Amino acid sequence: MFLENYGFLIVAIVQQALLGMSLWYPLMAGQLSLASIGFYSLGGYIAAIMGTSPAFAAWRETLGPALYPVEWLIALAASVLLGLAVGIPALRLRGIYLALATIAFVQVLNVVVLVLDVTGGAVGLFGIPQPFESRLGYLWFFGPILAVMLLFSARLTRTVAGRSFMAIREDELAAQAMGIPTTFEKVRAFVIGCGLAGVVGAMSAPFLNTWNARQSSFDASVACLAYVLIGGARSVWGPLLGAALLVALPEVLRPLKDARLIMNGIVLVVACIYLPQGIAGLLASLRRREAA
Repeated sequence: MFLENYGFLIVAIVQQALLGMSLWYPLMAGQLSLASIGFYSLGGYIAAIMGTSPAFAAWRETLGPALYPVEWLIALAASVLLGLAVGIPALRLRGIYLALATIAFVQVLNVVVLVLDVTGGAVGLFGIPQPFESRLGYLWFFGPILAVMLLFSARLTRTVAGRSFMAIREDELAAQAMGIPTTFEKVRAFVIGCGLAGVVGAMSAPFLNTWNARQSSFDASVACLAYVLIGGARSVWGPLLGAALLVALPEVLRPLKDARLIMNGIVLVVACIYLPQGIAGLLASLRRREAA
């Protein structure tokens, strides 16, 4: 009964954790990028168009359920290529200027999808084919990729590339003086996040059963950033912990009705003030105290 009632919430936590993780990689290299939500939108449109457009009817009949991984691969390729096109010039910027540039990219993408007929314009696309009868079934989509990305992230922190990302985050000038190709490494971190966001978007289109420009709103970008910052930007578990808290919190506070939005804001403010290293930082601090 619990799984039936909260299946959508459980899958949404995993989905949003992956989306937050797509921002975690640029942040690992010290880059405040808000572009992931744009690539999430791109991946979702690719899956929605392939799932509903008459032009892909033959693909759907021939491939059947195998169409879904094909959508993911196409979304991955498109996101990586567009990520390179955007990242190479944009990542020469730093700090708030990079954030503004990536926000501008998302807004441009939104304008493009609003004027195209193939994307359904402002209305969007509906009736995307569902591979599962139950929402909980989508854990077969999101669960394995979350496990893979957590393992990949943990291994990444121990590789030369991961250490280069962290060195750039701590001091870009010092990293450059040590011979690290900072622009290349920043683009690499950015593209990893873009590719992940595109795949998550392609998986999310059938999960949500509809896709439109609202999926890539500015609020969605801020929410994804909040998952990482509240969860802990320096831990591979940060996006998952942040998503678990911020996605589940409105449901937990539902008995408060309209007041739950106020309580939700209070929790965010308290977390920002008293948990500068996020939930993961708090847990690590508690473990160190126990060990001492």
